[in-house]
Amino acid sequence: MAESPVLAQTAPSIRITPTMLVALVVLFGWLALALAAQVIAPYDPDAIDIMNMLSPPSAAHLFGTDQVGRDVLSRVLFASRVDLLLCVAGVLPPLLIGTTIGLLSGYFGGVVDNVFMRIYDLTVAFPFFVLVLAIVGVLGPGLLNFILALTLVGWVSYARLVRAQVLTIRESEYIQAAKCLGYSPAAILARHVLPNAIGPVIAYAVSDAVLVMLAGASFGFLGLGAQPPVAEWGVMIADGQAFVQQAWWICLFPGLAAISLGLGFALLGDGLGQIHRGGATA
Repeated sequence: MAESPVLAQTAPSIRITPTMLVALVVLFGWLALALAAQVIAPYDPDAIDIMNMLSPPSAAHLFGTDQVGRDVLSRVLFASRVDLLLCVAGVLPPLLIGTTIGLLSGYFGGVVDNVFMRIYDLTVAFPFFVLVLAIVGVLGPGLLNFILALTLVGWVSYARLVRAQVLTIRESEYIQAAKCLGYSPAAILARHVLPNAIGPVIAYAVSDAVLVMLAGASFGFLGLGAQPPVAEWGVMIADGQAFVQQAWWICLFPGLAAISLGLGFALLGDGLGQIHRGGATA
């Protein structure tokens, strides 16, 4: 049986703007470099060469070497794997958990909604970084504990955003029509509520990846994220801090890498946000 015209939804058109094109080039470029790091890196990222400590950029070492003679270019390439993985692992679990809770809270209301709002009020009472720092301090340093802390804190923002979308969507005519036609709550949520609520959530998640990456670099700089000898941009910047006067390249190149990746996510999030706003006013 054909679906009622009231329930038919027009799929949003995806327009690749110049902003999004630049973002995709940057992000896919870093993804390609991360996947091919084993092949294109000129040296083992952990290989120590005491004869070439603090060597400036040259034909042999394009990005120079660090305080123990490790090739900075190789470490930047291998560190991209860690930072890209951190962006995904730091965003995906909060996104899935927050979206699920936001859907249930916004659609059903009642006790579920009241419990969520109390958790939200408690979470936003503390600055984001302070709360993550406190959790990592209790659990101990390391990437896994850092990702767990991000999940415990970050899902609340996604749940609140989804809840706000669902509160509006559930009063729409097509939702009321679906109820009259006998659709189950699960079918309504999956087929009608979620597809119409997920757009701004995806845009927020892409922008949130910038915050996650900067948080990962910051915690690595503080010694609470990736632990040596793992190559990670924040750790590399922290390692080069003491040598910035005579070996500026140790901090410069991982810093530029972090900025470019963050810019890629920021531009993509901005482009997706423009599409959503354009669709909302169409």
